Amino acid sequence: MLSYTKSRNAGKIFLQTLFFFLLVTQFSFAQWFWQNPSPQGNTLNSVEFISSTVGWSVGDLGTIIKTTDGGTNWTSQTSGTTVGLNDVSFTDENNGTVVGNDWINYLGIILRTTNSGTTWTAQSSGTTNGLNGVFFTDANIGTAVGDLGTILRTTNGGATWTSQASGTTKYLNSVFFIDANIGTAVGDYGTILRTTNGGTNWTLQTSGTTNPLYSISFTDENIGTAVGWIGTMLRTTDGGTSWISQSSGTASTLYDISFTDANIGTAVGDYGTILRTTNSGTTWSSQSSGTTNTLNSVSFTDASNGMVVGADYNIYMGIIIKTTNGGTTWTSQSSGTTNHLYGVAFTDSNIGTAVGDYGTILRTTNGGTSWISQASGTTNRLNGVSFTDANNGTAVGYIGTILRTTNGGMTWTPQSSRTTDHLNSVFFTDTNNGTAVGWFGTILKTTNGGTTWTSQASGTTNHLNSISFTDANIGTAVGYNQSIDSGIVLQTTNGGIDWTSQSSVYPLIGVSFADANNGIAVGCDRINYLGIILRTTNGGTNWTSQSSGTSGWLIGVSFIDASNGTAAGYGGTIFRTTNGGTNWASQSSGTIHNLYSVCFTDANNGTAVGESGTILRTTNGGATFVEEEQLDEVPMEFLLSQNYPNPFNPSTKIIYSVPHTSQVQIKVYDILGNELETLVNEEKPAGTYKINWYAESLPSGVYFYQLKAEEFIITKKMILLK
Repeated sequence: MLSYTKSRNAGKIFLQTLFFFLLVTQFSFAQWFWQNPSPQGNTLNSVEFISSTVGWSVGDLGTIIKTTDGGTNWTSQTSGTTVGLNDVSFTDENNGTVVGNDWINYLGIILRTTNSGTTWTAQSSGTTNGLNGVFFTDANIGTAVGDLGTILRTTNGGATWTSQASGTTKYLNSVFFIDANIGTAVGDYGTILRTTNGGTNWTLQTSGTTNPLYSISFTDENIGTAVGWIGTMLRTTDGGTSWISQSSGTASTLYDISFTDANIGTAVGDYGTILRTTNSGTTWSSQSSGTTNTLNSVSFTDASNGMVVGADYNIYMGIIIKTTNGGTTWTSQSSGTTNHLYGVAFTDSNIGTAVGDYGTILRTTNGGTSWISQASGTTNRLNGVSFTDANNGTAVGYIGTILRTTNGGMTWTPQSSRTTDHLNSVFFTDTNNGTAVGWFGTILKTTNGGTTWTSQASGTTNHLNSISFTDANIGTAVGYNQSIDSGIVLQTTNGGIDWTSQSSVYPLIGVSFADANNGIAVGCDRINYLGIILRTTNGGTNWTSQSSGTSGWLIGVSFIDASNGTAAGYGGTIFRTTNGGTNWASQSSGTIHNLYSVCFTDANNGTAVGESGTILRTTNGGATFVEEEQLDEVPMEFLLSQNYPNPFNPSTKIIYSVPHTSQVQIKVYDILGNELETLVNEEKPAGTYKINWYAESLPSGVYFYQLKAEEFIITKKMILLK
């Protein structure tokens, strides 16, 4: 219902067709999507249920998730933004509004849906202040509150928002209306504001406290409760003329409160605190939440059914808990490991294995729809994994750990590495031939599937972080010297009998070769805080630095051919190239968690793993979210219309027409002609299509989009203005 977020944070298109009726709507969702933890891994700030089964939750990085079965399953919705979303309000199953804060561009964010969240549309807030709370009394009338005393009002479903005078510059955190006219807002320094005329006038009420207030709930125009800092709880029975302090029985900060009638209410807050009253707050009883994490928001639809969302801020992971008995018991709705994952390997688009902390091994046979834990037999950290087919694989890790499976991970058998040095990476070219690398220049070689591992002379004591082979003989290892902050490249053309050393100015962490000549190494410039990409086209004889455009370390890299590659790293960074690294385009990962490994099996299907159990998946090469609408009538010619709106931020629509079945390609370029993204690259039947393109990861500027189909080529200009 309402929440506190810990961060505090053109034209008209005339189509040349006879009919304008929609026949088919196709949705191809999001670049990268969450597979673990389930339902997603971002912190959650607010939850709103309109029935015991249907509800939404919103959170950081533009997260919006929906459930239609009471939280058993949640589906991610595309918000079109990566900013923090602080609160959500629905009046029925279709009409809802979300508010948030774009700290980078200094904008109050408002998103609106009229179709249950299938699509979310950005609305103009008209403010540069962050928005923390929102409340609608019907589909049209709503109020949003935020930083520096901001109050906004709409009477037309958010088509326009009008600023109201609050009379304060204090941050306002929550708002609640009983009807279109009577409402209350609360905020910092004990601020309580009251209106009885829809916000035309707001009157300051005496709260009796200077503690921040984070949430407010009324059951009628007179009876209400506010909660806040270090267990603050205030109660009114006269519409706020007087506020009486109640004993919450806790020193934990309370972030949200939900009443279903005048007697029954629930408050949530820090350290997993849940408080319950059945007598209008005369007494509050503590309930066991089963967690010590921060609980940000609570929503009850009746006395029994409630949902709470929050976050483990130690690992920045969202949590969801549910009750069906008024809080007597609370059950976690989140699942999946939160152990760090450091390595991932797929043998085809469906079958893959991820490894990580405490001997964690996860296996999927359906492209990551489900990940099943496997018994590794060790608690040592596992850093790398390599499979040559669905059955035969090897994992390596700390203290010289090597594990082998020949049955797809049903059993893992330890192998003798004859070293206690940590092993960071392993690569097999076939069932028998494999190489592992690790600390202090360790290189181990096997030619019999790991029955025996033989040490090879690397000629270095630098830590080796990653290894890549293109056949049993030709391989490259990369690493770094921590003492002088430099890197190293080792190469062999005889299966490791000899290793030739090359120096690198920068520490190198990951390497991937598509063939004997074409390879990419990634790492970091720790002095200038830059992600490093090095490229070779002659088997490593020469390496050329490429611009990554990121300040985050790059750790994992995967190339499936000489052109198509993906790099991942700190802060959820993902970069993609389709031209061998000449240009790298940033992709929205939807997470701030560090990503440690990435694996693609073809140009479209890839998986990235990392911090706190993060598993992300793409089935379209990480391409931007695309929404297409096909019109009924077959056009007479190829057409590419001007995008709208233009200028735009962050999304725009592109309409194109195909007169007969054709291979269609639509790409986006920057002003220098560098290819940034492929929006369409497939055979399309005759029809007219509309693409909704999101450019949230790109800076303001002039861009071009080009349609190619058979001999037809046309390019148009568009402007991104943030």
